[in-house]
Amino acid sequence: MSIAIFNIVGSGYVSNSTRYIMSMGDLKRKDNSIAFKNEDGYTYMPIEGVKEIFCLNEVSLNTKLLDMLGKAGVVVHFFNYYGQYSGTFYPKEYLISGNLTIKQAQCFINKREIVAKSIVQGIADNIYEVLYHYYKHDKKELKPILDWLKDDVFLMLNKDLDIKQILYIEGSIWEKFYDSFKYFLPAEFLFNKRVRRPPDNPMNALISFGNSILYAKTVTQIYNTHLNQSISFLHEPSEGRFSLSLDLCEAFKPIIVFKTIFEMVNNKRIQVGKHFNKKLNYCLLNEAGKKIYIQSLEDRFDNAFMNEKLKRKVSYKTAIKLDGYKLIKFIMEDKPFKPFSIKEGM
Repeated sequence: MSIAIFNIVGSGYVSNSTRYIMSMGDLKRKDNSIAFKNEDGYTYMPIEGVKEIFCLNEVSLNTKLLDMLGKAGVVVHFFNYYGQYSGTFYPKEYLISGNLTIKQAQCFINKREIVAKSIVQGIADNIYEVLYHYYKHDKKELKPILDWLKDDVFLMLNKDLDIKQILYIEGSIWEKFYDSFKYFLPAEFLFNKRVRRPPDNPMNALISFGNSILYAKTVTQIYNTHLNQSISFLHEPSEGRFSLSLDLCEAFKPIIVFKTIFEMVNNKRIQVGKHFNKKLNYCLLNEAGKKIYIQSLEDRFDNAFMNEKLKRKVSYKTAIKLDGYKLIKFIMEDKPFKPFSIKEGM
């Protein structure tokens, strides 16, 4: 589904249940609608159907609005100047299970490495499928990394490993993936290393912004399950962040964030000279670049495919929540947990 532009806001977008606000302004409650005011005037959004709001600029809110959003179960994500995730207004949880939380904590203590290995294998499997697309189109230089992802990673993860060793393998996977970009991306989008805060070149800017959007989407999807956001397996559980969302979004990065980046760059929809602001120590997407990127990401989130197990079409956004349900099945019933696979369609 394509994203439409808010009439007055001009720099805001709507995609079914998601709203993006890119300009500075004030969000307020007006009767049963969300009112956004900026220098161009007011825009009104009925609360019905809204599930999440992305504030990509400085936006002021009041408690009257937050009360309405909380009752309606609307999640609001905030991003900083650099396009990175800052935090979330999280409504009161309506799906609470003390029994699941206890068992999730026990699973962390007793089976953390099992879940962490599954997540890392999921990352490797989906990176393999993304790179195999280019290998089929005459990028034969990718064969060594494809063989490594298919054979070596599997063998390494089938050993008795602690969490530090698992994280080392994960880091190696991403490192080799980044190194493969030179075979199918133009030179101006290559980079020497991953730099996050702040991103220092166009590719780092695209990765950081895309990963932040995906992470926030995952927060929303897990909110609609009984899982406890603070108990994670691959990433360290810590105060002040939804670490389980970091876990569950990992396997989706290759097929949502990176496939979107590769298609935009290779089709010249995103260009270094037109869509980035470069400063002394950082590089950021400009407003035009963000519009194109958000449009492409939302199209991919809403893209429907046949889920082989459910025998019906689901979107990638729904697939994130289904991974949450798979994790619940593992925690409660000890059924194998396997993150989403683009090859298997589930």
